[in-house]
This record gives sequence, C-alpha cells and structure tokens, in this order.
Amino acid sequence: MGRGQDGQRRRSGWDRAGFAGLVREHGPAVHAYLVRRAGRKVADDLFSEVWLRAWRSQDSYDPRAGGVLPWLIGIARNSLRAHFRLRVDTLGHRLVSRCDPWADADDRLDAGRLATALERALGALSEEHREILLLVAWEQLSPAEIAQALQLPPGTVRSRLHRARRALRAYLRAELELRPESDPQEVCG
Repeated sequence: MGRGQDGQRRRSGWDRAGFAGLVREHGPAVHAYLVRRAGRKVADDLFSEVWLRAWRSQDSYDPRAGGVLPWLIGIARNSLRAHFRLRVDTLGHRLVSRCDPWADADDRLDAGRLATALERALGALSEEHREILLLVAWEQLSPAEIAQALQLPPGTVRSRLHRARRALRAYLRAELELRPESDPQEVCG
C-alpha cells in the first residue's frame, strides 16, 4: 500500500504513471458508457469528473473484489446520478430526461425497424432491471462485475438479469405480435 499525494493510504498503490495507464486502458470503455447513457456532450463533460473521483477514491478499490473496469463503471454511474440530480435541483422541477438516450443508440442497433419496440420495452423495465441488462448488453460486463459496480450481491444481479430478460422477451413478443411483418425470434431468440 502506498500513500497518495494527499497522504491517505491507498490499497491500489497507483502512482501517477500507473493511474495514467488505467486511463489509457479503460478510458474508452468509461467514455462509451457515459455516451450511451447521457449523450456525447454530457459524457464529455463528465469524463474528467469520473477520473477525478476515481483518483480521489483509489483507496475504495479492492483488487480482491474484481477488476478495475467494474469499479470505474460504478464511479461513472454515480457521477451520472449526481449530474442528473443536480440538473433537477438547479431547475427546481423534475426533468423528463432519460439516462439511456436512444437518439444516440438507435444508430448502433442492428434491428432498426424494432428500435421503437425495444425502446418501449426497455422503458417498461424498472430502472434496476434496465441498468443490469444494459451493463450486460452494452458494457459486456459479467454478473460478477456488475455486482461489483452496483455494490450488490452476485445472486441479486443474476436474479434481476433473469427477470429483466424474461420481462423484455415477453414485452417484445407482445409488441411484435401486433406487427405481423416482424419475427419475434429475431429479437427474443
């Protein structure tokens, strides 16, 4: 364990060069996570905040708990939540803004004609189920890594992931039955 510039003990022992290596290695994944949830402008604004928070909270990283990326995703998620809370507080009313902006994500969807149904299906999920499902789909994190990022027991994550997939599949099947030209197997497998 080393000591940081502020004199606090650091479990990770990252010095400036080691931390710069983390930024180079995981920066693109962290930025992509922010872009998919808040759009490019907000992501660009929050990106440095995430790394500043990570530097300041190095001592909270426990290598025994898993990889660095889930820890960073957890910090990015908390930064997004703080950002959206601040926007609500600043304006004095609840904003109708989504943490998963589909305008940016639609370009990435292979099934363009199903984007509206998929957006509605994801919107119908609870926030906790949607977050876990998107961490698997977009960030390609394992349930164990998601548990680390969200500070939840791994069994809870696996259970929520199962429920989220089941609910999404049911919603899409119902939605696609209304559209005879769509094949539910394309989406639901």
